[in-house]
Amino acid sequence: MFGKLVKINCYSQNRILKKLSGNLLEKFYCCEINCSDIDKSVLFAHHARGCTIIASKICENVVIFQNVTIGTNMRFNKVSDEWENIGNPIICKNVVIADGAKILGPIIIGENSVVGAGAIITKDMPANNIAYGVNQFKPKDANYDLVFHSNMISFEKIIEANNKLIEKFNETT
Repeated sequence: MFGKLVKINCYSQNRILKKLSGNLLEKFYCCEINCSDIDKSVLFAHHARGCTIIASKICENVVIFQNVTIGTNMRFNKVSDEWENIGNPIICKNVVIADGAKILGPIIIGENSVVGAGAIITKDMPANNIAYGVNQFKPKDANYDLVFHSNMISFEKIIEANNKLIEKFNETT
């Protein structure tokens, strides 16, 4: 059902259906997705639970995990009586946005980058980088994909690794 609602919400020309699907996404998945231009290949892990996605453009092969916020950080200047920092982010192709990341303002996140879990980004991010902390970037190691790869690990292997960690923990307590 999530995939169908996203498809209607993001690509339908029917305003009533778009509004209805948006309301259902909020009700059932606690997420809001509102983009001027979003590629059909964008993937939402965990059904975008807790996400607020308000972007100018999201390009192909982007992966967005849960509790991500993409939106504005505009401000009103009382002295000049004008709004400043107007606009929403552009997410370039092949970007992975990990759990709880915040990407705010009229910025561009470069191709093939990873925005780490909990990162807060309010400045343009170069291509092929990893973002962490607040507006911190470092080059991405081309030999590794972080957080997501099309050939994802099996659930059984994750359980096996967790059980080994529990055994190690139990030995120390």
